[in-house]
This record gives sequence, structure tokens and C-alpha cells, in this order.
Amino acid sequence: MRNGLSYKQNSIEGEYDYILIGSGIGCLSCAAVLSRNNMRCLVLEKHYTAGGYTHVFTRKGYEWDVGVHYIGDVNRPTTLLYKLFDYISQSRLKWQDMGDVYDKIFLGEEEFRFVKGTQNFKDELKKSFPSEEDSKAIDQYIDLIYKANSTARGFFAEKALPDIVARFIGKYVRKDFMAFASRTTLDVLQGLTTNKKLIAVLTGQYGDYGLPPSESSFAMHASLVKHYLKGAAYPIGGSAQICASILPTIRQSGGEVYTNAGVENILFEGKKAIGVKMEDGKEYFAPKIISGAGWYNTNKLIPENIAGKLNWKQNEKKVNRSASHVSLYIGLEGTTEELELGKANYWIYPDDYDHDLTLSKFLQNPEENFPVIYISFPSAKDPEWDKRYPGKSTIEIITIAPYKWFNKWEDTRWKKRGDDYEALKEQFAHRMLKYLYDKEPQVKGKIDFYELSTPLSTRHFANYDEGEIYGLSHDPKRFQQRFLKPKTPFKNLFLTGQDIATAGVGGALVAGALTASTLLKKNMIKEIAMLK
Repeated sequence: MRNGLSYKQNSIEGEYDYILIGSGIGCLSCAAVLSRNNMRCLVLEKHYTAGGYTHVFTRKGYEWDVGVHYIGDVNRPTTLLYKLFDYISQSRLKWQDMGDVYDKIFLGEEEFRFVKGTQNFKDELKKSFPSEEDSKAIDQYIDLIYKANSTARGFFAEKALPDIVARFIGKYVRKDFMAFASRTTLDVLQGLTTNKKLIAVLTGQYGDYGLPPSESSFAMHASLVKHYLKGAAYPIGGSAQICASILPTIRQSGGEVYTNAGVENILFEGKKAIGVKMEDGKEYFAPKIISGAGWYNTNKLIPENIAGKLNWKQNEKKVNRSASHVSLYIGLEGTTEELELGKANYWIYPDDYDHDLTLSKFLQNPEENFPVIYISFPSAKDPEWDKRYPGKSTIEIITIAPYKWFNKWEDTRWKKRGDDYEALKEQFAHRMLKYLYDKEPQVKGKIDFYELSTPLSTRHFANYDEGEIYGLSHDPKRFQQRFLKPKTPFKNLFLTGQDIATAGVGGALVAGALTASTLLKKNMIKEIAMLK
């Protein structure tokens, strides 16, 4: 499904209040909130379809999501994320609950289930870890998850404060959150238990933010865990419905989303952003420019002579890129029921209980065991799948893979990278399929089609230089950077998206509302949260 108008086939006319660069959920949510406040927004997307990591693609009569494998905190109408999605889609977007079990963690042959509901989650874990010491650690762990999340409101609120106010009170507003954000996940968990197996299970979703326990910020880990504790859901009609449901909101105030619309650079008068220059040389102007293209990509759009005046690009030394990955997209003949596929995701690890060690070995030698294998069953999660693709099913398998393993082909074209590249992809694909057959042997012989994407695929379609999937790395250092906020030192240039908040669709969604709050000079997040 291709969302948005093609820039190559439709001319841009009229005046806009805001120009937004990129059409990920950060820009879409920001534009929708602004639109509901009677602002006209022009959203420019380089890709041929809008939606960022919420978009889908099709091959050979199958459809796959590329980033929306499950969303937490949207299966209850009282949550902030549900209300944000409902506000920007004007109730068009609907969700399907994934059921009692949303994730299964495998350590070798051992299986651990993450079940919906905080008490249920704890009770299920305690069945596997029944000792009094482990039981106490599980309770303390969940308490810390909630405590860390309770401090996040001040951290994000400070990002929207006027500079002069933030200068005086920002440190105090952020202090409680930073007590968690400045520590690694492993450091915190080792303070609760010495049981390596328990730590390995509790960090079994680390692929959702791309950093192993010794490197990730506990604040990011806590946010992710809390996000799913009350269960997970999937958009009815597939993840493309996220963008499709938001487009009418943007258009109702005269806004539009254009695809195939690459921005070459941001235009300035002095230190003031005034518009954008397109890759075809055309120029468009607006009072405010918003970039949701990612921190590094935005920096490339700011002319060197402008950025140099404020030493802006030196901030790149203070942050790192997140992980890259390979993803195997599989199409199968047969329905979900016929193939006996469930909705729960699988997280598969070696049995040594040390995520950091297995990842380190793999990064040094790709022939080592995969440090993590994630398996998702998108066709099983969508109740409308069979209407669109009767008699067919899909599976996705993902693992971490560094960009440097593929960078020798970075100057080649998509689909024309050569036999060596295709052979390497086949090696990964066959190794990954073994994990699927081990857990779901009944699908062997039922695969009709598969295709592997690499970090070069992410670079080509998502425009991230090193194929990073989560933007900036979510390590403790990242949360210390106060320049990661909507307002920049360049007048009339603002940022949005996951790089000013946290990883994933939920983080980018909140970032969009945060940027809109900054621009409208009112707390839209609180206003939306109060809606019934």
C-alpha cells in the first residue's frame, strides 16, 4: 500500500504553516496534532511510500510490515498511547489484542512466557524461578520498572520548556529520571540478583532497542518492559493502516503528504530556517521547518557554513548510531490455522545466559551462533489478513548484523549488488530458517517465497547511512544530551521522531506530540491524555 501523493506526479501549491521532512510516525503525529489545531502542514517523504517504519511492502502476492511487529499500551482506551493514536487518526485506527502471551523467550531448549498483566507476568516468572531469593528479585525488578517510568514525565516535559526556564530548572526536572538513565541495564539487574539465567530472561527483549544489557540504559529497558506489561496489540488491517488512518487528519486542514519528495537541504537566512530545497532544485518555504529524518540525516541537510556558526555538528561526537539488522521475509502457502501459527513473538538465544558475550563473539565472527533470533507472525496477528490474502501466511525472522559486513557493496544499486552479495544473503537466510524449523517444524516444505533484507536495504529505503534501525543508540550517554529536543539553536528549525525521545513507534509518536506542544506553546500531551 502506497500512502501519500507522488511528488513527481503532483505539483505542490499554496502556502503552508509548517514543512516537515520525513513521514515516519514522528512527523505524521506532529503534523496531525498541528492539523487538528488548524495548521496546514506539508510533509515531504523521500521514499515511494509514506509511514517510515510503519509502512509495508509486497512481493509475489504477500505483504510484510517492516517495523511494527507489536505495539504495547494501545489495547486499553485509558492509556496515553491509545489516546494519542486515537486523536491523530480521529478514531479510524483499530487494534487487535495479541492475547495472553505476547513474547516467548527461549534460552537453548528452555522456554519462558511473557504474559499480559503485571501480576500475571510476575506469577509466570516465579513458576520458572521459584526460590525465595529469585521471587524477591522479580518483585523488586517490577517495582523498579514502574519507578523508572514514573520519572520519565519530567524528563520529556523539560524538552519542551522555553530555553531560559530549562536553563534554571531543567537539571532538577530531569534528576530523578537520570538516576535510572545513567546506569546500564546489567548494572541495575546485578544489584537485584546474581542469577544469570533470570537476568537473561528479564532482558530477553533487548532486541527491541538493539543494545545488550551491559550497554543499554536502564531507563530505555524499563520503558520497553512497561510498554508491554499490560499486553500487546497489532493494527487491524496491517501496519500500513497507521499512516492511512492519519492522512485524512493532516488533509482536513489543507495539508498533504508527498512521496518521492527528497529534500536536498534546508534553506536559511542567516541562522533562520526559511524553507527547503528539493533534489530536483525546486524550493518551498514556510514559517517553520520540522525534521523527523533522524539526527544524522538532519545534520546533513544543514549547510556547513550555517552549522559551523553554532558548532552544531560537534554534537555528533556525543552520540552513537543504533544497531543494524538482517530480516528474512517469508511467504507460505496455507492459512494461519492450517499452519498452526500463533501470535506470540519468539526471542531465541543460546543457552549460556550471557547476551553480551554471545553478541560480542558474533560481531567478531559471523560464523558464531546468532546472539538473538526474533521471529514474528504478522499474518496471525491481523484479523483481516485472510480478506486480503486468502490461503496465505507470512513470517519474519530478524537478527542483529553490523553494517561493516555489507559496506563493500554500498556503492552498488539495489537488486544489482552482484553474486557475492546474493550468496552472503543466502547463507544468512538458510541459517535463520533452521531456527524457524526447530520451533515450527510443520512449516517445512510450505515456504513459497523468501527474501532477505540487509543493512544496505535499510540504508536504501529508510535513508539511514549505516542501516541503523533505532536511530541513535540508547546507551546512558544518549540520555545525557540536552540538545536532543524539539527546539534547535537555529531559529524556526525543529526536530521530532525517535531521536528526541526513545526507540520505536511509541517513542516517535510521543515525540511528534512533544514537538507539536513546543510549537503550539501548550501541553498537547496532557490535553490529549485528559480526553475521554
